[in-house]
This record gives sequence, structure tokens and C-alpha cells, in this order.
Amino acid sequence: MIREVTGIRKIRMLYLQLLYRCNFTCLHCFHGKRLQYADAFTSDEAASLLTLMRDEYGTEEVTLLGGEPFVHRDLPQIVRHAKEELGQRVEICTNGYRIERRLTEIAPHLDLLRVSLEGVGSTNDGIRRHGSYQSALNALSLARDLGVPTGATMTVTSRNIGEVLPLAGILARLGVRQLKLHHLRPVGNAADHPELLVTEPAAYGRLREELASADLPLEVIVDEDLSENGAPQLCAPTGGPREIDRIEADPRGALTMSCKAVGKDSHAFWYEKSAGRIVHQPSATDELTLAVPDVVYARA
Repeated sequence: MIREVTGIRKIRMLYLQLLYRCNFTCLHCFHGKRLQYADAFTSDEAASLLTLMRDEYGTEEVTLLGGEPFVHRDLPQIVRHAKEELGQRVEICTNGYRIERRLTEIAPHLDLLRVSLEGVGSTNDGIRRHGSYQSALNALSLARDLGVPTGATMTVTSRNIGEVLPLAGILARLGVRQLKLHHLRPVGNAADHPELLVTEPAAYGRLREELASADLPLEVIVDEDLSENGAPQLCAPTGGPREIDRIEADPRGALTMSCKAVGKDSHAFWYEKSAGRIVHQPSATDELTLAVPDVVYARA
């Protein structure tokens, strides 16, 4: 259905939000009240979508996230299906909170563990959860010992913009290969915490300059939004692409190809779980623009 409507023939990666439920209520979480929703993929539903995307769009990679994917009871089965049955590269994005037992179980099938952190020590814990900083570091250390490559994400806010470089140094010493920096969008929980917004646009420019001049032993990738002028509104080339980098499925089955749709109900396509098919449901609020490329600022 996506091919018929858009002309897109290949989608390299699926971002699969397995469930809304989470053991954190982070101040900046874009899901907001949806964290309380029961929507989730069963293992069979997830496997069916993964198989469909591989067979129809040549999808090579899956990133499993939530909510918190490690609280999904069938996570090991989903990981094994993607890796062993479909031959896909599997990444999990997690808060890293007390995941040691399940991480050990799925480690042989995992290509990357990405842990979210929002600064160093109390800065992180004040945004995420008390004790979450040390727990995240423990998870990264265990993954390293298990032979699982690791990465991290950080949403840049007014509280932590000065801790990007210190955190990068700490992560590098743990063997973390990559740090992704995201722009904070005022949706979900972040809408109730405007104090987290970086209100001085030039601050992003200074951050970019610091990253460009720093001799960091890991790769740092930033959102295009983290610039003084922001990202362009229209991301797709004229006439539309035949291949895109990713599509994201939320726990209801709603599909989006645009990072600009975060926190909104603007989806032209849905995965009907019961029927195992993708359908087109256009509306006046559809967003079919594509996410702009991330920018690499430092590389090992």
C-alpha cells in the first residue's frame, strides 16, 4: 500500500514501538499521557509486521523501543524472530534500568544496545528517575562484557546542554561507540516543562562548534534541528524518493515517515494488526514529509 500511494519501494529500517508502558515518567517524554495506555504489539503481531516489511520493502534493520521495550514480556521472542528468522540487524533503545537478566538472555541476537541518558549523575536522575544514571552505566558495562556493541541517546535541554561533552567522555571510557543528540520538542510531558526548552538559538551553534573541535573517541550524531536556523520543513525531494531510511510504527499500529509527527496523530498509513496488512487512511493532517538526515560531528 505504501508503494502504491507514495512510490516508495524500499524502507531500510523499521522503528517498532512495542508498547507505551514504561517504568519511567521522564520530564521530556514525547508520549506523555500515552505512557498509561495499554496499546502494545503481541509477539505474533510484531513478527507479522517485521516479516511484511522485510518481504515487501526490503527492510534490513529494526529498532525496538517503547515505552520501555524491556518490560515487554515477549521481547526475547521478537528479537529472535527478527535476527534468526529474518536475518535483520536488531537494535534496542532502552532506559537501561535493571535489565541485566533479560539483556544476558538476548545478547547473542542483539547488534546494538542504545541507552538513553540525559546528562551526568543527578542531572540525568532529575529528568528521568532516581538511580537511573548508575543503572544505565551498569547496563552499558554489562553489554560491553557480553560483546554487544553499545550506543546512547541524549535529548538536549536547558539542564544538560553543558554536559554533552562530559557525558561523551564517560561513555567513551565504557566502550560506547556512538552518542545521538536529539532536539527537544514541546509535546507530551515536555509540554508541561517549558523550562527544559533551550530558548537561546545560538546555544545550539556553540554546541556544534564544541563538538566539531573536540577530539572525541566516539561518534556523535545530532539532529539537523540542533542548529541556529533549524531544519527545513520539507524534507522529501521533488517527486518523492523511491527509497527512505526508516518508518516508525507506534503501539496502535500507526505508521509515520516523519520526525515532525512526534506526539501527533498525523498518520497516512496504519498497520491493521488483526488483518496483518497496511492500509491508507488519508486525512487533512497527514504528514508525509521525511526526516532530514542526521549530521555526524565527531567520529572515532
